[in-house]
Amino acid sequence: MTGTKLKVTVLYDQWEDEPVEVEEELPPPRKRKGQKKRSKKPVKHDREEIFEALEKLGHEPSYHVLDGRPQSLIALARSSADLIFNLTESYAGDDTKEMQVAAFLDLLDIPFTGAGPHAVILAQDKSIAKKMFAFHGIKSPYFATSYRGTIDHAHDIAFPLIVKPTSEDGSIGIGADAVVNSVKELMERVAYIQAEFDSPALIEEYIEGREIYAAILGSYETAHALPLVELDLSRLPKGVPRIASQDVKFDKDTDAYKLTKSAIAEDLDEETEARLTETAIKAYRAVKLRDYGRIDMRLSPKGDVYVIEANPNPWLSSGQEFAMAARKSGLSYTQMIGEIVDLAMARQA
Repeated sequence: MTGTKLKVTVLYDQWEDEPVEVEEELPPPRKRKGQKKRSKKPVKHDREEIFEALEKLGHEPSYHVLDGRPQSLIALARSSADLIFNLTESYAGDDTKEMQVAAFLDLLDIPFTGAGPHAVILAQDKSIAKKMFAFHGIKSPYFATSYRGTIDHAHDIAFPLIVKPTSEDGSIGIGADAVVNSVKELMERVAYIQAEFDSPALIEEYIEGREIYAAILGSYETAHALPLVELDLSRLPKGVPRIASQDVKFDKDTDAYKLTKSAIAEDLDEETEARLTETAIKAYRAVKLRDYGRIDMRLSPKGDVYVIEANPNPWLSSGQEFAMAARKSGLSYTQMIGEIVDLAMARQA
């Protein structure tokens, strides 16, 4: 890791209408997409952990919040930072504008961590990402997209199907009702997605199997997978779809959350692990991710590997899958953050 002391601005977005804290104080918690208010105990958020890691690395970190007002953009443009650690997922509460934030940073010509605007576009729209995967020979579930009676794309798909918004993440719009088994259920779910999110519906074949996540570090040339992580869905009650729903991921009060957990993937033979890793790296490159990303896959009972989605700038909380994989690889949390900083600075050099 570089020994150069850097001024690093930890950039995040504010989702709710609340006063912005002054920079010297601890900023208000950033609400992750799909995350509900649920904890009465103080929780250390990812940006706080990143801030502390940057200090341990000898850098000079500070916070900057994009609150949807032009003044916050102007202040960012006047920043003297050597590097932006980009944690934004929206602008003014609109997560479709995540790409514009990355593009704005590009225009400022300030180095920043994570995905560039092209990668955010390609990965955020799941239907575009799936077309990119197909072009590169990466297996992904057959799908169709529909918006207010218009079919944008359609494979010859078969039930059961899972229906979700094309451009949301954090499992927003994905619950037990997302898996449908009849035309009636399909039509109802498509109507719900369009009404609730004003979004095209991604109608995708449901793949039964193990939920495997690959954390990737590196540039296009140096991309390498960390140890694979599995979200164990096997304990969900009979009849409940084995999917990473919003309850499973975020709602601690639900049985779905309590009965599932992520852990380093076990019982994978070398050949299967190699195929999963190779597929993940190909998907990472296909949608132009950089520095770090997470590829979500399904491993079918027959051993087929399907890419479900690519996640630019995944959650870096120390308790989440990316940091879990980094620890297993031998990287401490601080070293993981240092790797991401070095990759972003090397790109600028």
